[in-house]
Amino acid sequence: MADPERSERRLRPVPLLFEPSEAVADPEHFFDLESMDDPADLLSRATELSLAFRAAADRAVEFQAVAAAQLADPRRFDRLTAADIALRAQWTEDYAKKMVEFGRDLLRGEGLAEK
Repeated sequence: MADPERSERRLRPVPLLFEPSEAVADPEHFFDLESMDDPADLLSRATELSLAFRAAADRAVEFQAVAAAQLADPRRFDRLTAADIALRAQWTEDYAKKMVEFGRDLLRGEGLAEK
C-alpha cells in the first residue's frame, strides 16, 4: 500500500534492531549476504529476508493505519484532520483518508492480523 507520490523521495530506511551497529556502518554489509559464496544459499537466504521484510512492512502499514484512525477519532478532543495526519506521515491527504478508513476497519476487527 505504498504511496506512489513518495517514490521519488526515497528516505533512508530505519536501522533494523537485530543487525549489529558495526555491520550497519559498512554500506556493503547486508545481513551477511555479501559473504555468501554459494548462489543457491544466497538465493534462499535473500528470499527469506525478502519475505520477512514484506511481512514486516505489511504489519507496519497496519499499525500506521490504526494510529491514523485513532488520531482522527472524532471523540478525541485533540483529534487531527486528514491533512494533519498526512503532514505528519508524509502522505497525501487522500492517502491519509484511506489509511484512516483502513485503520477503522482494522479496529473493528475486519482485518487486523493476530498479534
